[in-house]
Formats: sequence, C-alpha cells, structure tokens
Amino acid sequence: MFSGVSMRPQLLSLMRVAIALTFSQHAVVKLLGCTSIGCIPQPFTPLWLSGILEIMFGSMLLFGLASRSVALLLAGEAAIAYFTMQTQQGFFPFLDDGKLAVVYCIAFLYLAVAGPGPWSIDAIATTKPAPQPRLR
Repeated sequence: MFSGVSMRPQLLSLMRVAIALTFSQHAVVKLLGCTSIGCIPQPFTPLWLSGILEIMFGSMLLFGLASRSVALLLAGEAAIAYFTMQTQQGFFPFLDDGKLAVVYCIAFLYLAVAGPGPWSIDAIATTKPAPQPRLR
C-alpha cells in the first residue's frame, strides 16, 4: 500500500503528542477553575495535586522526556481517577462516564511499553553519533 515504507514510528510520536496535549488540557481546566464544580481548587487538595501532576507530566510526555516512566505514572493516575471518581455510579465505563479515564489509562500503558517514538527528546538523547573514520 505504501511501497514498504513504514510510518509506524512517526505515527507513534504523533499519537504521543496528541495524547499529551489533550491530557494537559484537562489539567489547565482543573487549575483555572473551569470544572463542573466551578471554582479554582484550593492548594494541596487532591484536585489541585492532580492538576499539577497532569501539567508537569503531560508536558514531559509532550516533548518525550522520560516518556516511559511518565507514561506509566500517568496510566496509574488515570486508573486511580477511574476507580476513585468514576465508579461511584457503577463499574462499567459506559454507565459512569469514565470512558475517557479508561482510554487514557490504556493509551499511557501502550506508550510506556512502545516508547516515545523518534520525534522525542528521549530518542535524540539515546541516538549514538556516527563513528568517526580513523586516520592512519
């Protein structure tokens, strides 16, 4: 279909950037007080702490810095968010409006396993320079 050219690594990077941007938007909304609660959260409350973590780790994931570790931590945060906030109406995501938390958790787990892709700080930092020819 594409004459044997694989775009898989670049699409992985694009997926990482898209997920990080949308996830970080949730943090900005939380910290600026545009939530369903309608107020700016008090410092050091669970809502405020999750907003700070989401901005910090979302930004790191956006640029691909320590991507695997950050993605694993964010998968844990999404799972905690689902089980503490969303399961009050029922366990299944379609009943309790927890679909987005489940999707983020699975996407972050995938990024933790697959890595950040070639367009990331991690990829730049781990590439080895080309060997220099030896002069005789």
